[in-house]
Amino acid sequence: MRAMTIAFTLALAASAASAKPPLRDVPAIDGTILAVGIADEIRKNCPDISARMIRAVSLVGGLKGKARSLGYTDAEIDAYRESDAEKARLKAQRDAYLTAGGVQAGAPETYCALGRAEIEKGGQIGALLRMN
Repeated sequence: MRAMTIAFTLALAASAASAKPPLRDVPAIDGTILAVGIADEIRKNCPDISARMIRAVSLVGGLKGKARSLGYTDAEIDAYRESDAEKARLKAQRDAYLTAGGVQAGAPETYCALGRAEIEKGGQIGALLRMN
């Protein structure tokens, strides 16, 4: 009986250790998707800035491979990618970031100012943008 209890406890511990967090909680995945969304919104609203499309496509294309390497199945990845709830959550985060960066809807110059700042900063968002 004691051996069964120990085996059961070890099995529970092993399954807990192998449990993966939801993709929304993996910064390398979720943060990259958010950065792409922010950069896309900036380039769509600022006539002076365009996207580095090859870089963006390459970055997004690599996300599925990254998720797979972290142990996620194609079904888990697709469920995250196609989830309306996740899309709404990311859009809200994108909008909050833009607002915090001084962006005002209908004011292209505010998108341009944030875009220039992101390019100068040289982070993930800025790396997806370029001045025309």
